[in-house]
Amino acid sequence: MKNVVDQLSQYKSVHFNKKNIKTHFVGIPLIILSLTILLSLINFQFGEYDNPTNITAAMIFYSIAIIYYFILHWRLALGMVVYIIPNLYIASLIAPVEGAAWLAVAIFVIGWIIQFIGHYYEKAKPAFVDDLSQFLIGPFFLMAEVYFGLGWEKKLLAEITPLARDKRRAIEAKNRGE
Repeated sequence: MKNVVDQLSQYKSVHFNKKNIKTHFVGIPLIILSLTILLSLINFQFGEYDNPTNITAAMIFYSIAIIYYFILHWRLALGMVVYIIPNLYIASLIAPVEGAAWLAVAIFVIGWIIQFIGHYYEKAKPAFVDDLSQFLIGPFFLMAEVYFGLGWEKKLLAEITPLARDKRRAIEAKNRGE
């Protein structure tokens, strides 16, 4: 398993353009919300018949994702918990509404359009094209960017930035056929 420096430097290697990063701060939360709504439509009931406990697929998925985030970096993972809990709550309000699945699909499409606009500015393909694990790293990367913007985790930023630049240069050299 790749460590946090490897994961974030790989993601950052195709996310240097400020316009691209700004679009990701809109697109990724929309995609996350849409997936949370869709996964909240899948319910599992446990316990007593007259008072069952409802667990959604979203709760299960994010529990696993949070464990993974804690393995990578516990301080960033705490930020992800603070981000994910309101998403689960919002999705729990939207999921019972008629047409929630269609709303989620529309939000998903809009989120991806915004993402691809950002990569147009970046002039680099999205990170997940070469590594599907980068789907989980996108939100984690944004949390890291928030921390960096607040002046937190300076050591982590100092570690990932030169690696990301080297990876980006290698990608560009490969694209030029060098």
